[in-house]
Amino acid sequence: MNVGQAIIDGTQEVFTTMLMVELVSGDPIEGKGGDVEANITSMLGLGKDIRGMLAVHCPANVAKDITGTFLGMEVEELDEDVKDAIGEIANMVAGNLKVSFKENGQDIELAIPTTVVGDSFRTGGMPGATRVAVPFTMNGSTFLIELKYMVAT
Repeated sequence: MNVGQAIIDGTQEVFTTMLMVELVSGDPIEGKGGDVEANITSMLGLGKDIRGMLAVHCPANVAKDITGTFLGMEVEELDEDVKDAIGEIANMVAGNLKVSFKENGQDIELAIPTTVVGDSFRTGGMPGATRVAVPFTMNGSTFLIELKYMVAT
């Protein structure tokens, strides 16, 4: 299974179906990668056959744009609506990945999303995990969908 393509397909489906927005995807980045520019990150854990974490990393302007498009209103600050919206995007993308992995014979359980807001933070953990991250552009601004995972043995 091409995990990078599954992230692209799953994310584009969520955005075209739920927000009526066409995203431009960048090339998947595999491996450690660098720092991620984000003011809000929503993460959810994966369990069972695939263990890991899916994260949606957004700069503030992208998070507010996604939320405003999702809710059909102007969003001025990183409030509870933004946290909920980015968490729901993470949940829906993870749901699409769950289907892709299921088609590959792997069952995944999804946790409830957790959202972090701030100006300087780093996620870590899972030494030895595979990391695939895909940048997406919406209305000229970029955000990142990242999957860190290990196949359960």
